[in-house]
Amino acid sequence: MTHDHQPVQPHDNADLLPVRASSRREPSALPHPLDPLTAEEIARAREILVAAGLLGANVRVPMLLPDEPTKEEIAVWSPGDPLDRRVDVTLLDVTTGEVTEAIVSVTRGEVVSSRAHDAMSPPYGQPQYLFEEYERAAEIVKASADWQAAMIRRGLADRMELAFCSPLAPGFVGRADEVGRRVIRSLTFLRDSEDDIAWAHPVEGLIVHIDLIENTVISIEDDGDVPVPVGSGKYTPDAVGPARTTLRPIEITQPEGPSFSVDGSHVTWENWSLRVDFNAREGLVLHDVRFDDRPVLTRASVPEMVVPYGDTSPTRFWISYFDAGEYLLGKNANHLELGCDCLGVIRYFDGYVADDHGNPMQIPNVVCMHEEDYGILWKHTEQGPVGAHVRRSRRLVVSYFSTIGNYDYGFYWYFYLDGSIQLEAKATGIVFVGGGVPGSSNPHAPEIAPGVFAPVHQHLFSARLDVAIDGEDNRLVEVDAARIPMGEANPFGNAFTWTETPLRTESEAQRVADTSVARVWEVRSASQTNRLGKPTAYHLLPQPTALLMADPASTVAARAAFATKHLWGTAFDPEERWPAGRYPNAHQGGAGLPAYTQDDRSIDGEDLVLWHTFGLTHIPRPEDWPIMPVDYAGFWLKPYGFLDVNPAMDVPESSQAHGETGAGEPADGGCGQGAGCTCG
Repeated sequence: MTHDHQPVQPHDNADLLPVRASSRREPSALPHPLDPLTAEEIARAREILVAAGLLGANVRVPMLLPDEPTKEEIAVWSPGDPLDRRVDVTLLDVTTGEVTEAIVSVTRGEVVSSRAHDAMSPPYGQPQYLFEEYERAAEIVKASADWQAAMIRRGLADRMELAFCSPLAPGFVGRADEVGRRVIRSLTFLRDSEDDIAWAHPVEGLIVHIDLIENTVISIEDDGDVPVPVGSGKYTPDAVGPARTTLRPIEITQPEGPSFSVDGSHVTWENWSLRVDFNAREGLVLHDVRFDDRPVLTRASVPEMVVPYGDTSPTRFWISYFDAGEYLLGKNANHLELGCDCLGVIRYFDGYVADDHGNPMQIPNVVCMHEEDYGILWKHTEQGPVGAHVRRSRRLVVSYFSTIGNYDYGFYWYFYLDGSIQLEAKATGIVFVGGGVPGSSNPHAPEIAPGVFAPVHQHLFSARLDVAIDGEDNRLVEVDAARIPMGEANPFGNAFTWTETPLRTESEAQRVADTSVARVWEVRSASQTNRLGKPTAYHLLPQPTALLMADPASTVAARAAFATKHLWGTAFDPEERWPAGRYPNAHQGGAGLPAYTQDDRSIDGEDLVLWHTFGLTHIPRPEDWPIMPVDYAGFWLKPYGFLDVNPAMDVPESSQAHGETGAGEPADGGCGQGAGCTCG
């Protein structure tokens, strides 16, 4: 893994740059309780932990997050009031495996609380991996006489030095020599040179199991003797060849600047306002999302995802990565670059996370924000003097990208002029592969290049939506389209209607999507109505997503239970943040949403949280090699009676309407309706 993150000193702040390429938060006149952690706060938390004797020479920091203020604290806070800024820290003694959770007040300079987490007893659960553990695991593997012997047996003695020993989370398989230990597995990939792409050359069937506390090899599996694929996986220009010259430039300009404004973490754009946050586990977090200054979401993030593999081979049957809970999506986030990751007039936000020792680490330009055209917003052509009218859609984009080993994930929140919100996850990078006999058939892994087999797998994300439709008192209703049998109530057979099913408890709110009836989930205000006397509401529109394909009796189904339903609804509890629990790494299962919902609390007219599973089921193809084109998954939130009319009626005509034409363009600008049309 590579990490383009820079450690920073507590008072090392980058200079402000223009909006087009700003590399840090603009200063706000007054700080806000929901502002992201700063480098100074992370450094201060470390100082407090050291002074308290909790962060000694053998202790590391697998995870450091903001301990966010409670809703009650925010409700009574006013600008200028003092803030109690707190940090939630997980500590790991790398010599004993002991785990401590601490809450630190950087404002008061004290450890508010600390408690031990027992990772050695059922249901187990290890902290997230340290960056240093990836390097240590590789050193342990290469120093192992058994690994060296396996490489020699396979005729690979001369390729050991350049071998890449990939560190991988072990899942949970219940092996007696692994439970309760801090385990990582290693698969071997070969490189022909330092700049070679190792993923193209898997050493199939060679698995090393490592104890990261004892720093020893638990065992090695050396199964079979499949030849290492010899083809190249390189994708750099020197390997691909000259770039095509047929694509002409597309320029995105906003000569008057963007339409959004930024004050600290607070963003306003048209009718929208929100706060942008970033942390090491969830990555991008949005707070206090409002439309027309009316609350829609108190908090929104993607706090977990699981990537389970469907291969039965010893090399991969155990793979079920939790990329947030095991590896930390935010800590692995990318430093974004203008013109590559983001186009147009860009506003960047820096991110600050803790390194393995608890020191602040800067991720420059980690969150990208910009506007982009989104085609037609609304249009109608009327006969007579009214003629044709059309307005173009535009959306505000807030996004970040994270690289976890071979895969890269982008998370894009879109805000639209009509009050809609969309979340889109983009999966790209290099598919995880194994070796096989060229031309052979594998029911769990199609061959995508000669001798290169990519196992079937899924990318299942969980979005946590702390909804607040016109306030915190909300109700949840499932709405289905319903066919009416032909008969007295439907004499011509054409009629259909809809049904509404209230979901009043947490058990009732565990639901599966159904595209055959256009199922949506409606979140209604329990107290506010629109001009028609109906509750103001938003619809959660799921997009087609297969749920977890693993058998319900499997350990991955127990660990990733959130992925067995498209929707979970829970009563708000500030401690309930993680769909698969705080420690999915080597956990035997049952944490997270199954535990949160076991009391079957009421969610009718309550402070409601939705957890939505969405994602991809990937049967790889040759076109995914050597780098997979982006695949998309996500969902929409759309107002349904939240507004009395179309809120985008006052959007002006495009500034390019009636514009002068360029060479070779029709005189009417290409819209086909003659000069003076409102094609925009």
